[in-house]
Amino acid sequence: MHEDSPLPPDDALRLALHNEVHARPPARIRLPAVIVHIAVLNDGVSRADEHAHLRQLPGQHELAPEALNANFLRLRCGEFLLKWERHAEFTRYSVVQPLPADAEASAQTLDGLPLRAAPDWLGRIPGRTFAAIKLVMIERPLTFAPSALAEARNWFGAHAVVASTMGGHSLVVTDFCLRATGFEHIVVLAEPGTPETRAGRICQRLLELEAYRLMALRGLPAAKSLGATLAEAEATLAGVTARLEQRGASEAELLDDLISTAARVEHATAEHQYRFAATQAYHAIVEARLDELHEGKVAGTQTLGEFMQRRLSPAIATVNATAQRLAGLSQRIERASALLRTRVDIATEAQNQQLLAQLGHGQQTQLRMQATVEGLSMAAITYYVVSLLLYGFKALKTEGWLPVAPELAAGLAIPVVLAGVWWTTRRIHRRFLGH
Repeated sequence: MHEDSPLPPDDALRLALHNEVHARPPARIRLPAVIVHIAVLNDGVSRADEHAHLRQLPGQHELAPEALNANFLRLRCGEFLLKWERHAEFTRYSVVQPLPADAEASAQTLDGLPLRAAPDWLGRIPGRTFAAIKLVMIERPLTFAPSALAEARNWFGAHAVVASTMGGHSLVVTDFCLRATGFEHIVVLAEPGTPETRAGRICQRLLELEAYRLMALRGLPAAKSLGATLAEAEATLAGVTARLEQRGASEAELLDDLISTAARVEHATAEHQYRFAATQAYHAIVEARLDELHEGKVAGTQTLGEFMQRRLSPAIATVNATAQRLAGLSQRIERASALLRTRVDIATEAQNQQLLAQLGHGQQTQLRMQATVEGLSMAAITYYVVSLLLYGFKALKTEGWLPVAPELAAGLAIPVVLAGVWWTTRRIHRRFLGH
């Protein structure tokens, strides 16, 4: 924030978010021109690696590492312009140079077109190439599109081409073929006097369209490779679900099969979920770029959008179907796990009820045995007390203090002693129950 600004302090992200709309602006291209575009996967490639490679360009020995922080860089290297862009998964290098005035419209000319950037420099770009395009932009009147298309065909030889007019101000022609040199070819015929900024936007849209198309298709091999794994997992899950209906099926075996299937599905999800989500994002960008072309038909050929979507849509549908199939399988495994858990809980509850019933029966038996023991104990205590009283009565009889026989007195004391023992036992029981 400027010191004299009347605004509150800036949010930490304000400047970066504001400038995002200006990120990766198109180059200004003066026609006629040829653009050599190379896109490489940057997995394992650091900015330091790319910085070291960019410093090898003519006049870039003093290039500072901080220049690559913005993910976009445009360098003037003598007779050509280089545009560097770093994305999340790939990095793009675009070399813009004038088209020689004597360049003949032929496929051989485009294949052997000399590059102002040294070929060995292009070959040593860090990363793995997934897209390489040579795009030629020339000025031609487009008053009659079929004649302009006939001229553009010369750049492709005998290959069948697709073509579209773009907003009525240019014509794009390509064959989507990968040449022996590793490049695709695109030719754009623009109306004379086309502004350099418009030429730059046309070039940027076409190059992004092809790069994002190829990135979107990277999910297709992963989707195809999962077919057998998903089929096996679905068959195993169907078997587990069928065995859940059988009362004699072992819960331990069912759990082992279910855990094994869940582990395979989760591994596949963790490995491919990002790629499937990226495919959807890249496909959305492809559709947006096609809309920005404002395509018009040229008699006798398909438009770029028709040709691309007719082949791209089934691939994207396969990826989306595989992603949905994987997500659906995870949900079915979760439901099967819930059913198995319910079955185990019910079986455990039944076992607990049987155990409680057995414990109750044992307690009743124990109580009956305890009552029997208490009865015998009262009889024994009464016997011992009466025996002691008998000795006392005999002593009293000897001294003449007892008018009756000691045995008679002991016999008469038995009910009293028994009642006292019973009363004392009941009192002890009440005391314990009270506590």
